[in-house]
Amino acid sequence: MKDTYTDCLTLARTELATAQRLLAAEISAYPTPISGCDAQFNHLLAERVRISDALAQLDASVFVPTPRTPSPEAGIESR
Repeated sequence: MKDTYTDCLTLARTELATAQRLLAAEISAYPTPISGCDAQFNHLLAERVRISDALAQLDASVFVPTPRTPSPEAGIESR
């Protein structure tokens, strides 16, 4: 069976949600005390942001400019 793009997007969301849960578990299990210069912990925090941003981008609406609407502020031109 051939996958559709919606199947791929659903799979991406599922995989990112799984990664988010695993990363949250790893962050919560990180040994304390944590210093501000702990490169490994800071990397985990950065990865958490990247995963959250990726999930947000999958759900964000995208403006695709066309000759009739060169910018989001231009509105819809009717003819």
